[in-house]
Amino acid sequence: MTKQSIPVQKNEYIDVVFEDLTHDGAGVAKVQGFPVFVPNALPNERGQVKIIKVKKGYAFGRLVETYEESEYRQTPPCSIYKQCGGCQLQHLSYEGQLVFKQKQVKEVMARIGRLPDVPVHPVLGMEEPWRYRNKAQVPVGEREGGLVAGFYQQRSHEIIDMKACLIQQEKNDEVVQGIKEICGKYGIRAYDEQKHRGTLRHIMARYGLVTREAMVVLVTMKEELPHKNSIIEEITERFPQVKSIVQNINSKRTNVIMGDKTNVLWGEEYIYDLIGDIKFAISARSFYQVNPEQTKVLYDKALEYAQLTGEETVIDAYCGIGTISLFLAQQAKKVYGVEIVPEAIEDAKRNAALNGIENAEFEVGEAEKIIPAWYEKGIKADVIVVDPPRKGCDEALLQTIIDMKPKRVVYVSCNPATLARDLRILEDGGYETKRVQPVDMFPHTTHVECVAVLELR
Repeated sequence: MTKQSIPVQKNEYIDVVFEDLTHDGAGVAKVQGFPVFVPNALPNERGQVKIIKVKKGYAFGRLVETYEESEYRQTPPCSIYKQCGGCQLQHLSYEGQLVFKQKQVKEVMARIGRLPDVPVHPVLGMEEPWRYRNKAQVPVGEREGGLVAGFYQQRSHEIIDMKACLIQQEKNDEVVQGIKEICGKYGIRAYDEQKHRGTLRHIMARYGLVTREAMVVLVTMKEELPHKNSIIEEITERFPQVKSIVQNINSKRTNVIMGDKTNVLWGEEYIYDLIGDIKFAISARSFYQVNPEQTKVLYDKALEYAQLTGEETVIDAYCGIGTISLFLAQQAKKVYGVEIVPEAIEDAKRNAALNGIENAEFEVGEAEKIIPAWYEKGIKADVIVVDPPRKGCDEALLQTIIDMKPKRVVYVSCNPATLARDLRILEDGGYETKRVQPVDMFPHTTHVECVAVLELR
């Protein structure tokens, strides 16, 4: 499309019909085939848009007025929804969100995976899709001499001060508010990222849904925390569910939340929680799923797809703190877990011991190096389970799976696009994708988890 033929101009008002949503939740309209992306618009709506930015192949618009609304449109229940960058889909009913997420998975399977016929089941949603997050981590700032804490405004580093977050466990909201007040009372200064000074950078709260134990993490720029003992005393008095208060020191100029050094200020190093019958120790730095209720749904589906009889050897290629490995170990003969993060492997071993599970072994390293070494030692997997980060599986790991020829591969994914790409590689290597089950781990956001199962042809 030449510059002359771009059919929209900046500041122009246009009537459009929206036909789709992008993967990050913006409405998509086409003007003479030219895409215009508009936040807060929904498919099958007609409305007026003001064009605010024009690029070579697409434009961005702002929704001015809606003439015809989608059957799935709702009023967002959160008062700061439009400013806050935490959720993207509160204006879409929960039923509509599940429809959108299934469609999104189907489309990437066809477009990226070249798998138009693979069954993509309806999304497994939540009965109560609010207040599900068991971990809050919010940046701290200052306004008019007082501390503010909340998520960043969309596409900015301006903190939206919030009293409550509707996707957060209420207990975490209470703890974050309380700590903001306590630290404010003792004159603790918020970290200023421009000037690289101040004390308190982030407040993190973790909550065990089953055990009801809470952990507080104060991320500070320096080790020195003024009025430390008074702050600890007030937190423990006000919040009896808090079993652990931890300080993490992050002195770098960075937007990474946690630094390398962690000190326990009071109580235990861990809190505990359960997913199904399995108990997990959670430290300040542990990776632990933020929606434990849906994690059980996800892992039950992975277990069902693995079709274990008690005779199988299973390899879990991105085992983390052992969450899926320990689920599988209940029904497998032997499970081997590998993970690149040493602290996660320490947690996995501790969690196996905590549950008396003796048929799971864990090793630190890159899966694509460790698994071939195991193969040379005679360890051959009947089933391989992968749960990689958003970027998907390493190509060398996919080749290792193809060479090893387990009869079944169970792929757990937090990114449908990289899942589809990797399924295509495994298909070309002799596997057949049997089905894909999306699970809604993060209601009101655009994210969707999936479990896929492949069998050797």
